[in-house]
Amino acid sequence: MRRIVLPIVLLAVLAPLPAAAASVSRSYSYFPIGGKTLSDIERQLRSRGPQVQSTGQRHPGATRMEFTTKISYAETQSSCRIARVDVTVKAQVFLPRWRNRRGADRETALIWDTLSRDIKRHEESHIGIAKRFARKIEDVVEALPGRSSCPPLQKAAEERTARILKEHDDAQAHFDRVESHNFEDRMMRLLNYRLEQIGKGRIPG
Repeated sequence: MRRIVLPIVLLAVLAPLPAAAASVSRSYSYFPIGGKTLSDIERQLRSRGPQVQSTGQRHPGATRMEFTTKISYAETQSSCRIARVDVTVKAQVFLPRWRNRRGADRETALIWDTLSRDIKRHEESHIGIAKRFARKIEDVVEALPGRSSCPPLQKAAEERTARILKEHDDAQAHFDRVESHNFEDRMMRLLNYRLEQIGKGRIPG
């Protein structure tokens, strides 16, 4: 589950510089959960998981993302054009950490391992979506035609950025809906795969 998109547009009039690809920085925070059974773990995730602002609910994991868009303009007495666009995404990922693994049975531990990997994969996928749209902002804004002065070009850049960030939010929400719908099938496939790998001795039992 992803959340919090903060568009920040920083403006400057500079000489043209080489374009840079969108970049992502990420950090991880962990919240502890207890319990020795799957029911216990589920209750802990529901009560201790991060609360997502868009839904008002708690989730097993979450990613808070901040978009920063820096636009440089090349201006003359009679024209203004985009010189450079840099978009960065700062992602903070919140994941669960189970404290009672040693006291749980092997089956519960196996299911937890599978579930926690899927939670992390889900959050990393949100970051991938964000990076794709960050690159789109760079491409679209860099392609804007020049204007006779910078203020109208600045307005056009802000409008395009806001439009793409809305597309980003919609894409993230769609991804959550698809993932939620396919959760049980995905978990069964992952569990079967891990059991197969354990049977072959590739993963410790």
